Amino acid sequence: MKIMDDLYYSETHEWVKVEKDVAYVGISDYAQKELGDIVYIDLPEVGSSVSAGEEIGSIESAKAVVDFVTPVSGEILKVNDDVLENVSLVNESPYEQGWLLKLRLSNPDEIETLLSAGEYRKQFSE
Repeated sequence: MKIMDDLYYSETHEWVKVEKDVAYVGISDYAQKELGDIVYIDLPEVGSSVSAGEEIGSIESAKAVVDFVTPVSGEILKVNDDVLENVSLVNESPYEQGWLLKLRLSNPDEIETLLSAGEYRKQFSE
C-alpha cells in the first residue's frame, strides 16, 4: 500500500495536498484497493462551497457505493474531468492522475486536524 509522505490524510481515507491556499483532494491507495474497480464517481459542482466532514459526492465500485467526504472546507475550483471520463484513473493512480477535486481553502487551520503520513501509516500497523 502506497502512502505519500507529502500529503495529509483523513480517518475516512481521503488525502489532501496543500499548495498555499489551494488543496487537491482524492482517496487514498488503501481506499481504492478496498473499493476494488471503481465504475462511477459523482462530484460537486465547480463554484460550490463545501464544509469539512460534509458528504459531497459518491464513489461507486463493483463492491459498494460509498460517500465521498471532504476533509477540508472551501470553494470548489476544479473537478478532475479526466477522472470523470475515465474513473479507472483512481485505481491506477490515486495520488497523481486520480485526484478528484481542487478547492480554495476557507479554513487552512483544518489541515492541523488531519493525519500526517506517519500517523496514517501507523493505523495499519496496529
